[in-house]
Amino acid sequence: MSNLAKLESVSLDITGKNYLSWMLDAEIHLDAKRNGETINEINEASSQDKAKAMIFLRHHLHEGLKTKYLTVKDPCVLWNNLKERYDHQKIVILPKARYD
Repeated sequence: MSNLAKLESVSLDITGKNYLSWMLDAEIHLDAKRNGETINEINEASSQDKAKAMIFLRHHLHEGLKTKYLTVKDPCVLWNNLKERYDHQKIVILPKARYD
């Protein structure tokens, strides 16, 4: 059972092909760690909570994405940048997945 707690989510691929599953996993993990509000536009999260969220998000990014968003320090800004970059895939991938 202790091995289940050690399971890590996969990193977001630079192509974004796993964005939907990564996004859901990241949201669930942040909520479980009580840091889910850090990725909301309007939040009252402490700087410590934001730092914890950034550590998690950056840890689960492809090296190329880490480099691209190196100067981003706010988890909400990073979340929105990634969403803007990859969210269009919902329009492309989700209908195909539902069809399959």
